[in-house]
Formats: sequence, C-alpha cells, structure tokens
Amino acid sequence: MPRNVDAEIARSWLLVNATHPAEFDVAHASRADQIVLDIEDAVDPALKGRARDDVAEWLSHDDGRSAWVRINDHSTSFWSDDVDRLTGLPGLAGVMLAKTEAGEHVTETFDRLGGSIRVLPLVESALGIEEAVSIARARGAFRLAFGSGDYRRDTGTSADDLAMAYPRSRLVVASRIGGLPGPIDGPTVGSAHRALRENSEMTVTLGLTGKICLDVEQVPVINEVISPTSSDVAWARAFLADFEASGGVIKDGSTLPRLGRARKIDRLATAFGIEPR
Repeated sequence: MPRNVDAEIARSWLLVNATHPAEFDVAHASRADQIVLDIEDAVDPALKGRARDDVAEWLSHDDGRSAWVRINDHSTSFWSDDVDRLTGLPGLAGVMLAKTEAGEHVTETFDRLGGSIRVLPLVESALGIEEAVSIARARGAFRLAFGSGDYRRDTGTSADDLAMAYPRSRLVVASRIGGLPGPIDGPTVGSAHRALRENSEMTVTLGLTGKICLDVEQVPVINEVISPTSSDVAWARAFLADFEASGGVIKDGSTLPRLGRARKIDRLATAFGIEPR
C-alpha cells in the first residue's frame, strides 16, 4: 500500500535489512509512516551487490509500492554503484545517505540521482554534527537524521539523555537554519516498550519530529508519542474556532505564537487521523 503520511512529517522510519527481501512486503504493509531498505550497515560487504539488486528489483514495479533506501556513504566504493543502480526506479521515494559529513556529499548524491530524488543525510559523527548547518543548506537535502549509535562510537559518548542532547539539538537548529522539516532521531535498541516510550518522549522534547525504528513492533509506540495528543487537538481546534469567531483579533503578545502552535497541531492531527477528546 502507498504511504499515507508525507515524508516531511513522517514519525516512524522503519529500517529493513536488504538481505531479507521477504520482509519488504511485510514492512510496506505495516503502520510505519516510511520504510527504509538498508543496503549499508546491515549488509556484509560480500553481500551488498545481491542486496542492492534485490532492492532494485522490488522498487522496479510500478504498482504503488515505494521505499527509501539507506545507501553507503560517499567515501566508499559502494556509493557510486548504489546511486547508479537506483536511478530511475519508480518506487524509489528517496535515499538516506549514510555517514554524511559535508554538504557536497548531499549535492553530489542528488545530482547523480538525476536532480529530483530526495536525499536524507544521516549524520553519524562529530564532523557531521559540526557541519550540520552546511549539510542542511546543501542542494538536495530533504530532512536530517541522526545516526546515534555511530555517533556514540565516534565520540565515546554514552547513551545518557544529557550527553546526547547536544548533537540532537544541533540537528534541530541546523534544520531550522536550512529551512528543512524537523530532524529524525536515531533508533532505540531493544524491545522494551517503556524505554522506547521514554526515548521517544525525549525526541519530542528536544524538537525532533521523527524516529528511526528497527522493528515493526516499535512503530505504534513511536507514532503515538510523536503525534499530538487528543487533548492537544481539542485545545488547538477550540483556539482556532475562537480566533475565527473573533474575526482574527490579536489580543496580546501570546496570540500569534499560540495561533502558530494551534495550526501546526491541527495540521498534524488531520494528517495522522487524531480526533479531539
């Protein structure tokens, strides 16, 4: 089935190991807002060619199926083969570019794909975080994502929320400067829903608007936490109704910020199918 939630506001980004093509249809039929077929870290170098071909074959059908593909980083010999094999496939929604560390990595990928396919830079290192603004401003950049696991390995940072607040906030600020939608947070490893819920709540607190997930069972939790609540929707629609009834009168300095928040909540609630309560 086609994705029902636009990638600009997608909450759950489900990674699917490309060496398991039988899982592509399962993922596509899931409740994930977007799916990402992974031919990078999940795939042994000796198997990348076969995985790439399986992904290309699945995306070659013009029947409404679509997916993003996480491709290998610009510095590897696999990058060129990835972009050449994927170019022109009808089901290619965009590419997630692994280990992005410079704006030109984004632009060169965008150009090689024909200048119309969206590129989602995955920032996974200290250098990538430092260059986040130039990456966000690069031609072809669609939305930033955080490769939190590789970032921790690169920097020696723990998974503690305080330690990880800076790189997440850096991506939020860079996205705003670059005029991009809110960034996508890294995955939570493990099946404990409590930890996933807490991590997703931190995602929202810091201003990120999506999250990578590793299993279809994580999707409902992520979608719920990152969505506006029913009470948020009730407030937003009541505020908008009152504002319209007043003829759009600005009562004080808080009116415009609240109006912006109400409109955003209303827009997201409509896209996600959330009703007020």
